[in-house]
Amino acid sequence: MASIESVTGPIDAGELGPTLIHEHYRTRDDANAQQWPHLYDEDALYSVAVEAAKGAVDRGVKTIGEPTAMFLGRDIRFIERVAKEAGLQTIACTGIYTYEHLPLFWESRSADVMAAAFVHDFEHGIQGTEIKPGFLKCAADEPGVTDNVEKVHRACARASNQTGAPIMAHSRPASNTGPRQVEILLEEGVPPEKIQIAHTGDTDDLDYIERLLETGVWIGLDRFGIEMYLPMERRIPTALALLERGYADRMFLSADSCASIDWFPEETIEVLVREGAVKDWTITLVPDQVLPALREGGMTPEQEKTMMEENPKAWLTA
Repeated sequence: MASIESVTGPIDAGELGPTLIHEHYRTRDDANAQQWPHLYDEDALYSVAVEAAKGAVDRGVKTIGEPTAMFLGRDIRFIERVAKEAGLQTIACTGIYTYEHLPLFWESRSADVMAAAFVHDFEHGIQGTEIKPGFLKCAADEPGVTDNVEKVHRACARASNQTGAPIMAHSRPASNTGPRQVEILLEEGVPPEKIQIAHTGDTDDLDYIERLLETGVWIGLDRFGIEMYLPMERRIPTALALLERGYADRMFLSADSCASIDWFPEETIEVLVREGAVKDWTITLVPDQVLPALREGGMTPEQEKTMMEENPKAWLTA
């Protein structure tokens, strides 16, 4: 069986086991952490990440996809340390997570040059290590698919074509980014079975979701717990409706949790939690609440295994 690169070395695809495809050990601004490291308690952040990872392991999760790319604070040694201590197989990525901004370095260079940087990670290792990614990451959000965002998507596509790696694309259904993201990647020749449109589950518009599925791509129902985008009471019926329509073999379940995140001050996070914008948003939410709710709603054991075990294996080895 094919092997998959993890941060602790290649693993046999058959050894993935139950997988959360979209979870983060740590999310922060790359430049800020480098310029003002005193703002970050590294030991505390590491402990929080290990605690989260061990929580997943305690619930039977064997593997996670860790899509922390540039601008989300990718630090491959940190990810490796957490994975080793927790005993959680972890698949890292390469790519650029941006809604619009690119440094002048990348604004002034072509998508081909950018693709070559991504390919370097696959061929030589990430950040001077021998650790290699298992997939590529790009993003589009509220500004839409701008020129810079399109460049990153095309670079990911060209790197995918050179390496065979699959692509995870952060999307924003409220801005209708998914169809254009798929269009670009298909234009570049990426097979649809290598494409995952993350955060499709931020909408319960089944027509929008099925239009994406009709292109042959995968979708992520992967933000359970982020109530401000779509509450759980609407996410669960959406997932059940898609299961009823026969899409178990095209969907991923995850929470896009961040063991820590520096986007907001602590007092703001407290307000978001208090007002219900996020609820139980942790790496354990899917095994603790989502899977039980789906089982109660009629999800079969076969459908659960397909989403949690077979789909990650199929996407990562497509």
